[in-house]
Amino acid sequence: MTETEPERIAPERIAGVIARNVALRRHEQRLSFEQLARRAGVSKGVIVQLEQARSNPNIATLCRLASALGVAVVDLLAEDAGAAVQVVRAGEVPVLWNGPSGGTARLLAGTRGPDMLELWAWELRGGERYDGAAHAAGTREILHVVEGRLAVEVDGRRVELDPGDGMTFAGDRRHAYLAVSDRVRFTMAVHEPPAAGAPA
Repeated sequence: MTETEPERIAPERIAGVIARNVALRRHEQRLSFEQLARRAGVSKGVIVQLEQARSNPNIATLCRLASALGVAVVDLLAEDAGAAVQVVRAGEVPVLWNGPSGGTARLLAGTRGPDMLELWAWELRGGERYDGAAHAAGTREILHVVEGRLAVEVDGRRVELDPGDGMTFAGDRRHAYLAVSDRVRFTMAVHEPPAAGAPA
């Protein structure tokens, strides 16, 4: 581990927290494995494996589950879901994506409930690409490049950004991030408004 790389949380710990929270939310809503799987657009086997803490979901699956359960991603990652204040220390930031060349996506913090706001720290290494699925209707993403040159593609339109550049775009469309330089670091916020009919 270098000085610039925070300590990683053990994947088993993340899996255990997600397992507990998915099961809790599913039971609260009296959903069967099949019902939640249909709502989230994933297989029943994925839900079973998650609730048994036998796997960690990728970002897209975690987002689908959170949306299907009417909660924020941070709700599924919270160890103390009832706390009025939640502090996430540097060594506790979960890595939710690992790129093939060492890039990472870390969920730094987020709000709970249906009106979701998340803050992410991304690092991509040369040539790495992350293809994001379209989020729920009305989702907006805001990003700021800290280091390197980043290409962002939204609905097939490509924009290249340098350090200090920022961008806002509709996250409810297909989008991708691509490292144009050897190393890219950027911070991103995601706002997903409540789904129609969800309590605000």
